[in-house]
Amino acid sequence: MTRSGIRKLDAVVAKLLGPKGCPWDREQTHKSLIPFLREESAELAAALKGGRWHEIEDELGDILFHVLFHARLGRKRFNLETVAESQALKLMRRHPHVFGETRTFKSAAEVLANWKSIKAGERALRAKEVSARNRRKG
Repeated sequence: MTRSGIRKLDAVVAKLLGPKGCPWDREQTHKSLIPFLREESAELAAALKGGRWHEIEDELGDILFHVLFHARLGRKRFNLETVAESQALKLMRRHPHVFGETRTFKSAAEVLANWKSIKAGERALRAKEVSARNRRKG
């Protein structure tokens, strides 16, 4: 029986961050990893622009490592499952023409305009929720 690649990589990340793991990895924070995430994103962009398939696969793996690493670092607030669930729900909300309403769009530009409208509504709602939470605390 073999483990999925994601589960295997997640186990590697867990070991790196564990008590007998890597001292450098265990010292990292979300903020300290930002330069490395930017670097990996730039490398992925370059590979995509060049159509270098082997490099694209490798760079996507580096980005996936960062997702798993950050999920492990944030384990008191979220984990890989909640990150994936949140993303799935967000994509479904932002694609009502695929997952909900029967409305169709005639162009990618119409889809993008609708996406931006939905995103703006989500941000406004989130700002309201944060404001209400802050008022309850204060």
